[in-house]
Amino acid sequence: MSINPNDVWEPSSDHRTPAGTLHSEAARDHLWMHFTRHSVFEEKEAGGLGHSVPIITKGEGWKIWDDRGNEYIDGLAGLFVVQVGHGREELAEAAAKQARELAFFPLWSYAHPKAIELAERLASHAPGDLNRVFFTTGGGEAVETAWKLAKQYFKLTGKPTKHKVISRAVAYHGTPQGALSITGIPGAKEMFEPLVPGAFKVPNTNLYRAPEHLRDDEKAFGRWAADRIAEAIEFEGPDTVAAVFLEPVQNSGGCFPPPPGYFERVREICDAYDVLLVADETITSFGRIGSMFACSDFGFVPDMITCAKGMTSGYSPIGAMIASDRLFEPFRKGTNYFPHGYTFGGHPVSAAVAMVNLDIFERERLNDRVKDNAPAFKATLDKLLDLPLVGDVRGAGYFYGIELVKDKATRETFDDAESERLLRGFLSKALFDAGIYCRADDRGDPVVQLAPPLIMGQAEFDDIESRLRSVLTEAENHL
Repeated sequence: MSINPNDVWEPSSDHRTPAGTLHSEAARDHLWMHFTRHSVFEEKEAGGLGHSVPIITKGEGWKIWDDRGNEYIDGLAGLFVVQVGHGREELAEAAAKQARELAFFPLWSYAHPKAIELAERLASHAPGDLNRVFFTTGGGEAVETAWKLAKQYFKLTGKPTKHKVISRAVAYHGTPQGALSITGIPGAKEMFEPLVPGAFKVPNTNLYRAPEHLRDDEKAFGRWAADRIAEAIEFEGPDTVAAVFLEPVQNSGGCFPPPPGYFERVREICDAYDVLLVADETITSFGRIGSMFACSDFGFVPDMITCAKGMTSGYSPIGAMIASDRLFEPFRKGTNYFPHGYTFGGHPVSAAVAMVNLDIFERERLNDRVKDNAPAFKATLDKLLDLPLVGDVRGAGYFYGIELVKDKATRETFDDAESERLLRGFLSKALFDAGIYCRADDRGDPVVQLAPPLIMGQAEFDDIESRLRSVLTEAENHL
């Protein structure tokens, strides 16, 4: 491992293709992949497309390799996860060391040192009085935990009818039944209905698709979008609404940052109606936008934070719900307790890895690095706006979406068939063939999403832009 002049780790150039080739047939026959159309991998004789399953065998820094030795830029940090880059030996060593000492013990009326240390450390980074950490194994579980806590908190404080939640259109909050109800993507939910009742949706902060009279005034648009939350609370009845769930930068739909003043107004609304504000930071925490928690980047203090992904940079699974002292107060008394938990929440090995991961953040000043380099990342991606297919480039930090349009002048988008042909018929494979792993997404209007490891700099930004430009230029011929 080497350190560059800016004290940021870079991968070595030595990569050896693994001996032998992993069998795509075994993956096709036995592995049930997540969010995956398996017909792509079925034999043509069986009605499939006959494609081989892509098998990734190694990662180092911002690069990954498949089982055939092909090299790719990891433009999505795995899945918004690998903040410090692949191949960090000290994270692997932290896992092994902890496993030898205490491989597992649950946090059910007992504690272990690493969970205590990590909870204290997370609380030190969280804003305001968010001092109580409830560990999960992922972001969806953290969201589920937050809704359950909101319901019980109001029952314990004499407001038992407050149980509903409000979230935004097209937002993704996880796959458990409660978190899926909070999710605002109809197509992600229809096969699992009926879901948990009591979840309602308001407009998101997609300025590119804002009402035309608001597009030139970001602050007015932010006020308009925030006021729809107040309107929803009034419509449902303030005595029935427990919480509002919002990502600081909404992922699904293609990275919608908050307009100026938006979260300030949302905080005012939640305070006025005694509604809890939950920042779902499953993606945006741990440097993705800049600070450890993106709510700090946007100047607001929520009542709860849900987080996961970057806490260990993906080297071991963990998540958390971080709550304010106010929400914990009823649980200090008598026989009250939170009847909720997970076997592997706060797993000793994951907690140990998270601690070392946060050491890397501090040693290499990764939060400052993102803040310093974010304008350059945006400026580099903005160059793509000269392409006929690119309508908008939006996001924050190291988290960007590139919206694709049929007509730039009118902002006309693609219909479902065209989007299918563009994204799945061409872009997904073409981007991978061009040596870049990122996300072509149609949850909302068609976008290409980027969330690279936080160790990248200008040379890598330029490389990403060049590869995207080549593929998006060719995509014009496949519409």
